[in-house]
Amino acid sequence: MSGGGWQQDVLRELTQAGQAAVPGAPEPLPVQQPSPAPRPVPVPAPESVPVVDPRLAFARGRPQHGDSMARRTGRTLRKLTASSTAREVAEVTLLAEQLQQPVTTGRHIAVTSIRGGAGKTTVSALLSRTFSHYRHDPVLTLEADTALGTLPVRLGAESVRWSCADLARILSPAMQLTDVTGYLVPLEQGGWLLPAGQGRVGAQLDVRTYRLVSLALRRYFGVTVVDCESLPGEIARTAVDTAHGRVLVAPATVEGVSGTRAVLDWMAGLPRPALPGTVVALTAVSPDMTTDIKAATKHLEEVGVPVFGIPYDRHLAAGGPVSTGLLAQATREGVTRLAAEVLRRAAGVRR
Repeated sequence: MSGGGWQQDVLRELTQAGQAAVPGAPEPLPVQQPSPAPRPVPVPAPESVPVVDPRLAFARGRPQHGDSMARRTGRTLRKLTASSTAREVAEVTLLAEQLQQPVTTGRHIAVTSIRGGAGKTTVSALLSRTFSHYRHDPVLTLEADTALGTLPVRLGAESVRWSCADLARILSPAMQLTDVTGYLVPLEQGGWLLPAGQGRVGAQLDVRTYRLVSLALRRYFGVTVVDCESLPGEIARTAVDTAHGRVLVAPATVEGVSGTRAVLDWMAGLPRPALPGTVVALTAVSPDMTTDIKAATKHLEEVGVPVFGIPYDRHLAAGGPVSTGLLAQATREGVTRLAAEVLRRAAGVRR
């Protein structure tokens, strides 16, 4: 190194230390300081909001069993027959194997209907409970309904905090499962919930937000149950189009079955086949239904989709959190078959 260069280095160090420069020495070269990196703008955490107004806590009645005492007693007596018990055990074992089948990527199952009041959210909650019970990988229930939905109530959540729109602003590919679940609502009977909003009118959920969140979360969860808005809503159409499996909930009424058949005919004519991954849940929302269930089922099955009946259940009709242990036997059996079939179809469809 030359003497002049050495002298300039010394002068530079002295000047930076705040000491006087040597008289007559050349001015040191200015040192380029790196500009500070911009700090990320923190996203304020939303406040936790109770699912049900605490002032209504006294209004909650005692949940009742879906089956009457007489029906439960008769079932207990029938179980004493060895042949009946053996058949039941064999069927439950087969369904459990179907529900536990591994999936290569996260499977989305969209649940929708042609109108409100068909039992769409209740079926979503029942499927969520069923998958969480049988599967060993994480299960997510995603609310994609911009109306004042009841999914958090049905799944027994006490409060909600982060919504789809909130999570969309902070999601990053570097997040691990443990990071993501910190923003979700853990469910007592297993799995997690991501609500569409905080129980206020006008939840900020649009198609872009839904697509961003649903695609980003797919790699963390083996099965995601999406409680969609009713058709023909834009988010519902997007969810139905992008899902691996679809459950179309139809009320067991003449007008409900007729409208659902029209939707199935429309789905059959789409450019990308949608019927192969579709299953119909035919729900009885009243104990006084007069519709011929066999005739309704045959009418819907003509387009090539399976139909599973969800009978009237006193426990579900009362509202409030769904407790698997209080469901009627016929309800549990119908939902388990429904879940196994839609997952089987979803596992064979690539999106």
